[in-house]
Amino acid sequence: MTDIKSAWSALGGDPAALSRLALVEREGALAARLPVRELARACVGACALAAAELAAVRAGRSGPPAVRVDDGAVATAFVSERHLLVDGRAPVSFAPLSRFWRTADGWVRTHANYPHHRRRLLAALGLPEQADPDRVGAVLAERSALGVEEAVHAAGGLAFALRTPAEWSAHPQGAAVAAGPLVGRERPDTAGPRVLARLRDTPLLPAAGVRVLDLTRVIAGPVATRTLALLGADVLRLDAPHLPELADQHADTGFGKRSATLDLAAGRAALEELIAAADVVVTGYRPGALDRFGLSPEALTERRPGLVVAQLSAWGTSGPWRGRRGFDSLVQAATGIAVLEGTPGRPGALPAQALDHGTGHLLAAAVLRALTEQSSEGGSRVVRLSLARTASWLLSAAERTEPAVTEPGAGRKDGASRRAGPSREPGPSREAAGPYERPDRWLGERDSRLGRLRYALPPVAFDGGPGDWAHPPTPWGSDPARWT
Repeated sequence: MTDIKSAWSALGGDPAALSRLALVEREGALAARLPVRELARACVGACALAAAELAAVRAGRSGPPAVRVDDGAVATAFVSERHLLVDGRAPVSFAPLSRFWRTADGWVRTHANYPHHRRRLLAALGLPEQADPDRVGAVLAERSALGVEEAVHAAGGLAFALRTPAEWSAHPQGAAVAAGPLVGRERPDTAGPRVLARLRDTPLLPAAGVRVLDLTRVIAGPVATRTLALLGADVLRLDAPHLPELADQHADTGFGKRSATLDLAAGRAALEELIAAADVVVTGYRPGALDRFGLSPEALTERRPGLVVAQLSAWGTSGPWRGRRGFDSLVQAATGIAVLEGTPGRPGALPAQALDHGTGHLLAAAVLRALTEQSSEGGSRVVRLSLARTASWLLSAAERTEPAVTEPGAGRKDGASRRAGPSREPGPSREAAGPYERPDRWLGERDSRLGRLRYALPPVAFDGGPGDWAHPPTPWGSDPARWT
């Protein structure tokens, strides 16, 4: 089940702590055929509980403060990129060539938001850089979906054939993903316990004083580090100078952080200085892509014992696709989610990039739990999550309640899932509130160097905790590549 108990268990949390959690349920939030609302609530709830747990440890309390997760706040935050306004202007989420296309034998989903991915897609199709969507569609209509998938991958671009859940389960990558844990957790050494200063002031900032080196891009990783910044961490995001982040995407996920650029090869000395003083390193690139810079989990923990390394990927660290690029929309297409959420004859999508946002909150939760464990047990920590494994978690809930689905639109239409019988295990309280109709109460506004921002407020909340980020996003690459 995609519920808070399974998420908290995957993080290694104490089941008794679930009694500190109150869930405010609102009908209409993240409505979908699959239990997206339940997944989103579970991911945010686990993150908020992990934050409260660490806050209690650092404040010398016997148990975590009360945690409250409101479906309205969660639903608003899971589409934060749609609520963002910069001086009244709404960003464009997807470029014209990022979409589903009909092929000769099915459908394929492409992603071309970044200029280099657009160039590679067009090159794989034998088209010039100025080709428009009509021309792309005409070429794709004559090719097989699997043929396009492999040709675009070979060119370094992004395209994935639409698969049913059954086809994904039978695929070697689907099997490899399903065989792994939702949250991979390792302790590679026996470094001494981490000593964090006692929290004495309010709001309680459980990650205060923790230095987080953020080597992530797009949504899931930046959501995780944005959440750690909310909780007091000093988050420094590093990007390659030649790969600027999309401006609106950076604005949405940059709250509470600083942003710097660094050539990891030419600036190796500066990188080593950052690692030497870091407490947490978060990476969001393909497994192995950063190894040549000494940024594999093994290399990092070997020269920085006591470090927490959080590794995020699209497809996981095992299986034939472990080295492939991927984004939320592509994972939805490849795993069968787009079939379940579609209509007969046409693929669909979840009501939010829930794999991104959900995995991002779980990743932040895994880091917080690692810090809590280190405070008494010591040891470096490595945590690993993937969008595909989160997708598998979501699909597994449907498999337990539905017959096999082979056509788009054949899944549930009400987003409901069959509830288990009463449990005697400790669990959260539940409160039925009004329906989710408008996001206004969960939106904030503030001035920034980027302009006047309207944005989704953070959904992670506990008694005595922060209600908003300490500062708005800074312009991309405008901060020095050093710790404050």
